Amino acid sequence: MPVISAPHEFDVSDLFVDLHPIFARQLYLKVEGFNFAGSIKLKAAREIVAQAEAAGVLGPGSTLVESSSGNMGVALSMLAADRGYRFVCVTDSRCNAATRRTMKAFGADVHVITEAHPTEGYLGARIRYVREMCAADEKVVWLNQYEAPGNWMAHYRTTAPAIADRFPALDVLVIGAGTTGTLMGCARYFHEHRPGVRVVAVDSVGSVTFGGAPGPRHIPGLGTSIRPALLDESFVDSVVHVDEEETVRICRRLAAHGYHFGGSTGTAVGGALAWLRENGADRRTTAVTIAPDLGERYLDTLYDDNWVRGTFGDAALAGGEDRNEGRAAR
Repeated sequence: MPVISAPHEFDVSDLFVDLHPIFARQLYLKVEGFNFAGSIKLKAAREIVAQAEAAGVLGPGSTLVESSSGNMGVALSMLAADRGYRFVCVTDSRCNAATRRTMKAFGADVHVITEAHPTEGYLGARIRYVREMCAADEKVVWLNQYEAPGNWMAHYRTTAPAIADRFPALDVLVIGAGTTGTLMGCARYFHEHRPGVRVVAVDSVGSVTFGGAPGPRHIPGLGTSIRPALLDESFVDSVVHVDEEETVRICRRLAAHGYHFGGSTGTAVGGALAWLRENGADRRTTAVTIAPDLGERYLDTLYDDNWVRGTFGDAALAGGEDRNEGRAAR
């Protein structure tokens, strides 16, 4: 193991889980939660902060601010603690309590938006608050993960090459869509270097990212109430929407086999299984998807029977061994 002098220097990037014993498919899961930020968002946070520092936008005395449903906020909290910046995370009431506590442990200030914008949802309300902060203080720097090129460039440089190196015969790459940084970085890389690989985006039902009807969403991570500025659908071959009830079932099925992942992983795996089934893929088709984080921050939500029952009803607690309600499009 390496000796490190800064927390962001440690990040396990070459761990994959073979899901065939669980789902009887050649489906592999790239695990991204083994770093001190606990998620794949560390990659984008490092790149965005480094670019802002190099451009002179960020420096001594700066206060970082970012809108985040959780994982980016934690990653920036960790980086800010290491670099000596003040950091304010603007989140909303869907952010897990454990995630908020983690950010505060790193020294961040956490502002929770409790009312959604009438047309732009919680994300729109968060961004409006961030803009008010920037207008009130010139030392406040909004990194803006929703538009910063470093968000997708981080995955173009790291995540995608790691997948390509490990799976030279890859057929399908399945990526969950939030800010779409991971999706666009990986999609651009494979478009340039391995154009024969099909790129499938996975979104949550209720998200408007790919033109779907807005609806309530309870699990942070994937999906959005405003179309992401980074998204370029010309790099995407297919889109799958997954119900959050299916997210819960997939996460709990993985946990029953000893793998404890967060909500975005359940959605991504559910979307991959839906695409493979609905496109008639045979058992030899090789697919890879990504687990953005681990499950500890979701113990009070999708792993809590009372929360699941109160949010989705008893049906979401059903085993779901042979169910997958993702709906493939295009």
